[in-house]
Amino acid sequence: MTRRALFFMRLRGFLRKEMLQIYRDPSSIALAIVLPMVLLFIFGYGVSLDAENVPIAMVLDDSGPEARDLAARFDLSIYFHAHYAKSITEAEQWLTQRQVEGIVRVPQGFTADLYGGRTAKVQVILNGVDANRARLVQGYSHGVLQKWSEFRIARGQSAQHPAVTVAQRVWFNEASVSRNFLIPGLITLIMTLIGTLLTALVVAREWERGTMEAILVTPLRRIDLLLGKVLPYYVLGMMGMLLSVVVGILLFGVPFRGSISALLFLSSLFLLSSLGFGLFISSMIRVQFVAAQVSIVTGYLPALFLSGLLFDLESTPRFIQIFSYIIPAKYFVAISHTLFMAGNVWPVLWPNALALAGMATLFIALAYRKMVKRLDS
Repeated sequence: MTRRALFFMRLRGFLRKEMLQIYRDPSSIALAIVLPMVLLFIFGYGVSLDAENVPIAMVLDDSGPEARDLAARFDLSIYFHAHYAKSITEAEQWLTQRQVEGIVRVPQGFTADLYGGRTAKVQVILNGVDANRARLVQGYSHGVLQKWSEFRIARGQSAQHPAVTVAQRVWFNEASVSRNFLIPGLITLIMTLIGTLLTALVVAREWERGTMEAILVTPLRRIDLLLGKVLPYYVLGMMGMLLSVVVGILLFGVPFRGSISALLFLSSLFLLSSLGFGLFISSMIRVQFVAAQVSIVTGYLPALFLSGLLFDLESTPRFIQIFSYIIPAKYFVAISHTLFMAGNVWPVLWPNALALAGMATLFIALAYRKMVKRLDS
């Protein structure tokens, strides 16, 4: 029998053993199939970076028809839910008690200034405890005021003409829905969990259960062990990725403008880097609990906080930006956002793909070197 035939015979037997182990282990199936669905539902329905139906207090010190028309614009906006206060004192009390997130006050003399050719002022007071939400509400308020002025100008009515008018258009995410940004990035977290956490447990599980000693006395070589541990979880990871993509597109309506072939190729690079990193952890740590904790701290948490999924890395300190370059999830977040929102923009995809290919090669090589057939390794 040739060496190649022996190699495939050993690999086939070891792969069958690993697949049976996965099939008989409910935790692996749960992490690969159930957990991605739970994360998708949590992020899809429970997490939103948009501000809608924000409660605000309307204070009309000027009771003219123009002031009431402006207040109606806020009330009809999908971003606001207006509550009319009798005085600014009552509105401030609502704001202090967190019953409203802001105050829009139309001062006395608003109508007179409007028809007198003077700048008609409107006061907007916001709750700044959550700075990001306050900036969103501030932008929405300016948008409502600008639209109100544009409608009056179009009808030939008195309004303050701005020195500059802006004609804006949003590319790639025309509806400006945060779900279209979160769901593609969430696929990165799902693949990180499957790739890093599951493989971080596979070798440690063998040591804890006492089956590693039996494996060490077999004719299996290091390459057989490596492929036998990587390939089954590669299949699981790709299944989890494809299931997440289908649910994101069909259930949440996230657009996908790239090609499936590009998605499969680039996600394979990221998954291999995650599998190599997880297997490297697993080959060094023989306790499942410790291996799981290390994989979460070094794999999942950086992917969540330092990949650009939830926070803009450009606004972080310089040393954090430099540190993020060693995190594989950073590159795949950029890839997934590009494929979903913009399409196959290869000047963006290729640099990230090369970085992932280099990391996958490095981590798999480290795992291969560390995976030795000795009891004292």
